[in-house]
Amino acid sequence: MTETAHPDTVLIIDFGSQVTQLIARRVREAGVYSEIVPFQSAEEGFRRLKPKAVILSGGPASAAEADSPRAPDAIFEAGVPVLGICYGQQTLCVQLGGAVEGGHHREFGRAFVEVLKPSPLFEGVWETGQKHQVWMSHGDRVTRLPEGFEVIAASPNAPLAATADEARNYYAVQFHPEVVHTPDGARLLSNFVHKIAGLKGDWTMAAYRDQAIAAIREQVGDGKVICGLSGGVDSSVAALLIHEAIGDQLTCILVDHGLLRKDEAAQVVEMFRGHYNIPLVHVDASDTFIGALEGEADPEKKRKTIGKLFIDVFEAEAKKVGGADFLAQGTLYPDVIESVSFTGGPSVTIKSHHNVGGLPERMNMKLVEPLRELFKDEVRELGKELGLPESFIGRHPFPGPGLAIRLPGGVTRDKIRILQEADAIYLDEIRKAGLYDAIWQAFAVLLPVQTVGVMGDGRTYEFVCALRAVTSVDGMTADFYPFDMEFLGNAATRIINEVRGINRVVYDVTSKPPGTIEWE
Repeated sequence: MTETAHPDTVLIIDFGSQVTQLIARRVREAGVYSEIVPFQSAEEGFRRLKPKAVILSGGPASAAEADSPRAPDAIFEAGVPVLGICYGQQTLCVQLGGAVEGGHHREFGRAFVEVLKPSPLFEGVWETGQKHQVWMSHGDRVTRLPEGFEVIAASPNAPLAATADEARNYYAVQFHPEVVHTPDGARLLSNFVHKIAGLKGDWTMAAYRDQAIAAIREQVGDGKVICGLSGGVDSSVAALLIHEAIGDQLTCILVDHGLLRKDEAAQVVEMFRGHYNIPLVHVDASDTFIGALEGEADPEKKRKTIGKLFIDVFEAEAKKVGGADFLAQGTLYPDVIESVSFTGGPSVTIKSHHNVGGLPERMNMKLVEPLRELFKDEVRELGKELGLPESFIGRHPFPGPGLAIRLPGGVTRDKIRILQEADAIYLDEIRKAGLYDAIWQAFAVLLPVQTVGVMGDGRTYEFVCALRAVTSVDGMTADFYPFDMEFLGNAATRIINEVRGINRVVYDVTSKPPGTIEWE
């Protein structure tokens, strides 16, 4: 997608902190658009984005060392407001003539800073003389301030916990305002972008929608676009947005591999064809997929088989549509942020999450990625803006290979049917208990184990069903959901009574790490 023009942008220069994405999130929550660039390409990013303010992130390097990463001089020459965080504070001070030393008391975790002077950074949040909790994570510290700077807050182990040169609008903090363990941090960042940089909080989803529609129209012109629909939130929001921009120039293709949740394909078809009247090709390729997976127990081979077949089926259908110039994808911002590399050369480890593999090159199509500037929660926000029903927006994530990776052991039609039924009952019970939105992901797994049971007067020899439910913020780490026993008992009873083929139910209490959320 062509770059959407954001007149008020905050540039975040990433020096390799684990929490740089949180800075971008906090700035966007304050209604201001932000973008992250690695320090190696910061000068190019600064010229391209023409930001109204810059934030320097934390990072693992030591600013006391001569060859450690630096911010481009162009930023200081441009006279824009700058906020340095942790390592960002240290490099800011070194670059402006101050000094940093290692070997001081290391400070990790909760600390309390005392406010020494009033400052626009603290306005309406912290009063002079008060002490406030912050989160520290540093070994080095600033020992001499550049000319024009003064100390505005201190902690016992960081005498220069917050410093400012108000004449030049340079601010620097040793703590991390972006993390939740600094309770007032989001408000301090909001003060930086609004009160210090003077930016309006007008970056809303309504504004983004208008900008994105204009950018799609400009990129696509009168060309044709095809979009692979998976039934998930990202591809659905991307399709709706593109349809709003170019109408019937868009055709959606739903490749139904027979491994979706119960009735899911029918629901997607009804919503897109019936409710939104978007041209949609629904391909029932379940025989092809399930035939190829029959008896396959190796999880990696299952994924590869599904990925290859998906591309083959999608390509064949796209050719039938004919003359498409563009392929639309629901790529999100975390997938396109470059990770910082300290091994010398510029970082080239852009993560590839393209769910259609090498299709664009094979079919000579250009990519349209209207969500590539958004985080997941922002996509949901945009979905609301586009009128997607709440039940759809809040849906739990679902893996690309579908139920194939929730069927350890070989895949058969009968096992898929059993799993779909059990999964539907489990999710129904979760919804009835009002717990669906409190859980990140919940699903059933059909184990390749059969056990003896008693039903009525007869013995049974049937499958074991495992139930999984986790809480998470981003899927990177997760805890199992602590259902009460009564809920689990009711769900198990319903599954055993209503699903032919299951006679035993167990609950998975593994967190991530050490386990993964999915079983395969």
